[in-house]
Amino acid sequence: MSQAATKAKVKSRTASKQARKTQLIKATIRSIAKHGLSVTTMAIVAKEAGLSQGIINLHFQSKEKLLEETLRFVVDEYRNAWYKALESSGSSAANKLLAVTGVYFDKRICQRNKLAVWFAFWGESRSRPTYRKICAERDREYKHVLAGLCGEIIAEGKYDACADFAAFGLLAMCEGLWLDLLLTPVDMTAGQAEAVSLAYLRGIFPGHFPAN
Repeated sequence: MSQAATKAKVKSRTASKQARKTQLIKATIRSIAKHGLSVTTMAIVAKEAGLSQGIINLHFQSKEKLLEETLRFVVDEYRNAWYKALESSGSSAANKLLAVTGVYFDKRICQRNKLAVWFAFWGESRSRPTYRKICAERDREYKHVLAGLCGEIIAEGKYDACADFAAFGLLAMCEGLWLDLLLTPVDMTAGQAEAVSLAYLRGIFPGHFPAN
């Protein structure tokens, strides 16, 4: 077998392994949304994925490892979308802030199954150091960037506001809206939630987020 063919075969095996892991993680997301974190087992995930439990053991070795990788999956998915929005929204701090706020309500991110997973892990983070570490890293990262953007807007508009408070308030509002979307989807849509977050920004920075 040629070197090129060997490389192609290895690449195919790697891609196949990653695809199987992703399949299992998505099945875990569905299981957590249906049954909760504590009730989710390797057997339930295997059934949800339509695979044998041995396949899960092969890729993740334990339930704890599977759950940790599931949390990292949703965290990384959000982070990738967040930074893509940040980088593609131009140089304006206001446009960047609007873009990253919109990621919360993007249809790829703002799905009830995934929202259920976020809240399930947040609920367990107090007693699980690994979950707490992953969630804390995420929070620090976004708060730092958001506070910087808010600081730029405050300087530009000479607003009487605190950058840290504005950033922390925005995060708290968006996560609260996620909870509304999870618990009362009939009363709140992603579009309405995004409009609420924009109203918050407009209230603090009226010159940068004018009413239409």
